Amino acid sequence: MASKAFRFVIVPLSLAAIALGGCAQYVKKTDFDAAIAELRANDQKQQQQIDALTQEMRQKFAQYDAKIAEMGGRVRVDAIAHFAFNDATLRDQDKPLLDDFAKVVGGRYPNAVVTVEGFADPAGSAGYNLRLGMKRAQAVRDYLVNTGGMSADKVRTVSYGEAVSRQVDRGKTHDEGENNRRVTLVVDFAGASSGSAAPAAP
Repeated sequence: MASKAFRFVIVPLSLAAIALGGCAQYVKKTDFDAAIAELRANDQKQQQQIDALTQEMRQKFAQYDAKIAEMGGRVRVDAIAHFAFNDATLRDQDKPLLDDFAKVVGGRYPNAVVTVEGFADPAGSAGYNLRLGMKRAQAVRDYLVNTGGMSADKVRTVSYGEAVSRQVDRGKTHDEGENNRRVTLVVDFAGASSGSAAPAAP
């Protein structure tokens, strides 16, 4: 029982030491308590931002065919743009949603990091579809930055290509696969501000 209690204390103590930025082996209890309080306050503030953004998007984007969901401390805007077969050209009909997205996120949450996720239907090779998904993500990113005015270092791209686990209509291509040829947006209040992201495991 004593060993379990020891492990419970040592982990947050290490985190507090990192948060304090000190190199000392020991941390004063007052400094430790202050660091923990700051971390909790930051977590609470971040959650409030996520809740506010989720609610605002659900209200503002009700007119669009987009799904808004909170997931693991992030906000996902699903299926915000679709593409023609074997094409990465952004359609005019998808631009109004992107305009509103840029106003809400770029204007009110300038420190949030946006990941643009690109997808493809399963026609063609996996490698080709991974590149095609990236072209689609890049097209949306370029629009958000160049037209929407969002900060370039706050919008990154990733491609999942034809990843089976991320297909909306599994196995569908051509006219039936439009839902698979899409881009989604993920808003992260604690993400790194790198320009691109490596594909995560599907």
